[in-house]
Amino acid sequence: MNVMEFFERSSGKWVSRRTTHHLAFQRSETGESYIQITALAAGHPQIISTCELHEVDPKSAIGGAYVTWNGSMAWDKEGEKHEGSTLFALIPDTEAGLQGKLLRDRGYAETVPVAGHFHMDNEGELVLVTEYPSMHTIERFWFADENVRLRTSTVQWLGGITTATFCTETRVDSSLTDAPKIKVPAFFG
Repeated sequence: MNVMEFFERSSGKWVSRRTTHHLAFQRSETGESYIQITALAAGHPQIISTCELHEVDPKSAIGGAYVTWNGSMAWDKEGEKHEGSTLFALIPDTEAGLQGKLLRDRGYAETVPVAGHFHMDNEGELVLVTEYPSMHTIERFWFADENVRLRTSTVQWLGGITTATFCTETRVDSSLTDAPKIKVPAFFG
């Protein structure tokens, strides 16, 4: 499976349950998010604009994905929200599409445009490595089955503080009415 096939397989609505370990504080925190992933073709206007934002030739992109999320964490203060969106453009180093650059219009950990690196390992797992101005992240995604995706991430801040997260993501049946509605921009119809 190449990276674009991974994002196509990931398309849909997911509920993510996570445990984050704050290693410096020796404490853990749980949380839950609703995620929507939409795979986008290489010529999609948002893929083109993300490539242009990073001054990369849009013709080198094989596609990408638009991701939205809405969630909460156990330590949140009243009214605190964890929601947002990001767009990925995938720029492979080889025709096989197993490694390359992952361009984002905004990062997860810092809300600035950022370029990271991806690779697919021999087990079909997607690994993302991103250097932000104030931190370094490594994320690993894999499928337990068609409707269960697992994710680990580590974030190391410049001051040496590290967090480690494990998520179980379950595909949400679109017929469920109690799942929060995830707002998708009009250009995704």
